Amino acid sequence: MADAALFEFLHTEMVAELWARAPNPSPGGQKMSLSVLEGMGFRVGQALGERLPRETLAFREELDALKFLCKDVWTAVYQKQMDGLRTNHQGTYILQDNDFPLLVRMAAGPQYLEEAPKFLAFTCGLLRGTLSTLGIKSLVTASVTTLPACKFQVVIQRA
Repeated sequence: MADAALFEFLHTEMVAELWARAPNPSPGGQKMSLSVLEGMGFRVGQALGERLPRETLAFREELDALKFLCKDVWTAVYQKQMDGLRTNHQGTYILQDNDFPLLVRMAAGPQYLEEAPKFLAFTCGLLRGTLSTLGIKSLVTASVTTLPACKFQVVIQRA
């Protein structure tokens, strides 16, 4: 339980620090901060993937790798499984978390809805980094319509 609180605090401070130091409060400066957070998450996801047992890394299909993310990786990072996984069977996956831990405190009011994306950039990178370690190139984006629920869209990039 203490690990979850420490991770949440560290994440909140990373976001706050990047936004406080942003040289340009315009959308361009905010994009740079989101890119830095996503890059941090990517590296953490790679490191997490590198620590996985080698037999875990031998997935036959992309869907199996995404199921692994939703169950095992999500549990390791957020102490819960992802609530849903959907696919169009053409390389696009939607991962649904109805009670995303990093957004729970923000769910007190709808005024925080527009602040939510900056709290999802790290996790987008984390997912992309873990998939990269599994040999899958992807593009990961996140969306929030109601707090604390969010969706991560994973688009597999084919060679």
